[in-house]
Amino acid sequence: MSIDPSLKIKGALSRHRNVLKRAERIEQLKEEDRWSEDDSLLGLPKVAHRKSHAGRKDEEDKAKEAATEATVETPKSEKA
Repeated sequence: MSIDPSLKIKGALSRHRNVLKRAERIEQLKEEDRWSEDDSLLGLPKVAHRKSHAGRKDEEDKAKEAATEATVETPKSEKA
């Protein structure tokens, strides 16, 4: 039985997935230089797939950045 189109979520597959497909695992293994073409497609090693928190910053990180920006700011020298 199929789901009615009105009940489907538009971005259902765009969220983070914990399980990768075989092709995705092989791509990631190639990036890590853990895969060669001679290896079997079955019994692949585990691949860590973590959710990225690229946009987040901790309070301490924000304070450090503000402090470094304050020290970096120097008065502009006038050229004559």
